[in-house]
Amino acid sequence: MFTATFLASPDRRNLEPALVHSLRNAWGGGDVIWLAPDESAEFSLTAEPANFWEVWETAQSMSVDLVLQPTIGRRKKMLLADMDSTMIQQECIDELADEAGVGTRVKDITARAMNGELDFDAALRERVCLLKGLPASIIDKVLSERITLMPGGPELLGTMKANGGYAALVSGGFTAFTGAVANKLGFDENRANTLIAKDGVLTGEVGVPILGKQAKVDALNEITKRIGLTPDDVMAVGDGANDLGMLHKAGVGVALHAKPVVAAEVSTRINFGDLTALLFLQGYGRNDFVVA
Repeated sequence: MFTATFLASPDRRNLEPALVHSLRNAWGGGDVIWLAPDESAEFSLTAEPANFWEVWETAQSMSVDLVLQPTIGRRKKMLLADMDSTMIQQECIDELADEAGVGTRVKDITARAMNGELDFDAALRERVCLLKGLPASIIDKVLSERITLMPGGPELLGTMKANGGYAALVSGGFTAFTGAVANKLGFDENRANTLIAKDGVLTGEVGVPILGKQAKVDALNEITKRIGLTPDDVMAVGDGANDLGMLHKAGVGVALHAKPVVAAEVSTRINFGDLTALLFLQGYGRNDFVVA
């Protein structure tokens, strides 16, 4: 049994009932269930439609996300999330680089690394080197003035945790940021890289080992084993090439507004919705949402 879920942007709320009902009829689906009026709906199917991806392309042209997944086990017990451009709307290192006056150069390296064009470890070291000499206090300034949560994050964390879920934030960014974001949203734990400072000044070095693509997979395996779950119990979400390992390993890997290389490899793609889409995918209605 499969479930087809339709998702529109919460801001636009442009999901037309005609689209949902016409596809339900064409595919011989079950009753339509509205998870949020004009925003998300679902129906069951006994088999995957042969023309699913053709229909997906049409839905995309209408600014609607469409996801097909097995019905059994879709409500997950653990969230494993990337931070930059996933749980927050920025890339922390890019914001630090702006403060150092090297924003354009660093943003280019970040974009190429997140699209899988550069080795992640080498790209991170190169970017951190450009931050040498910045006062460590700039981190608090960036956190307070430049960093904003991705819409839907408080609802995602609040609802999954209210239903017994565990949440881990695993980032290729820095602990100075993940600690603050994890605390604000209610993550149970967080892992990231460490910016090295001496005498209150960034040295341009990053602590080793560097947390990259494999470290995110290792975190998934270690955490699930420790708390008595399996990878199938996990919903992972990310946007960059360094997230691909955990997105493939998790029971459901969600590519959220992802880079092209990630979208090409992940079938569960959210291009228009926000983080609440991850709740709709699990069958939660908007009336079920709890804010962290």
